[in-house]
Amino acid sequence: MAIRQKCDKKRCDLLNATLQLVNNNGFHDAPMSKIAKMAAVSPATIYIYFENKQDLINQLYLETKAAFFNYAFQNFEKEQSIKDSFKQVWLNIANYRLNNIDESNFLSQCDNTPMIDEKSRQEGLKNLQPLLDLWERGQQKGIIKLISPYLLYAYTIYPLSFLTSMHQKENFILNEKHLEEAFQSAWDSIKL
Repeated sequence: MAIRQKCDKKRCDLLNATLQLVNNNGFHDAPMSKIAKMAAVSPATIYIYFENKQDLINQLYLETKAAFFNYAFQNFEKEQSIKDSFKQVWLNIANYRLNNIDESNFLSQCDNTPMIDEKSRQEGLKNLQPLLDLWERGQQKGIIKLISPYLLYAYTIYPLSFLTSMHQKENFILNEKHLEEAFQSAWDSIKL
């Protein structure tokens, strides 16, 4: 009896189909049958790669979150000033959200759903550690307000979701000038 080999292309097709269906229809209207059909595989093929729908969603979340943070920390140098390091990460996040719309929309949905299990959510947040470390260093040096990292994130990173959403809908064009103004507003909200 031959052992069936996992095909990376099929796994990627399943993840991409899930991403599209969740973005267009929501988590609950993305059944395994639709995912399989969109990925052009048999429904049984899904179970070669994933235990169940929860596992599929969690793995998609973890891989998308990891790619997001890898992008966010490109060219990140701890040796730069706190503000310059933060600006690099902030602009990377803005560019990711502007250039990876499907993935960004999926992550935004994940932030507001119980579909992602707590273990996966905590695992995904581990990728945020360099930013948390930067903020902590800034707090220790008296540069950043001594407030919770949740508040720091809420005032600096979370508004990017709104701005990029308005940009996608063409209600507001997020050009270089607006990006600079948005960053300065974010920085001003957390600096001492």
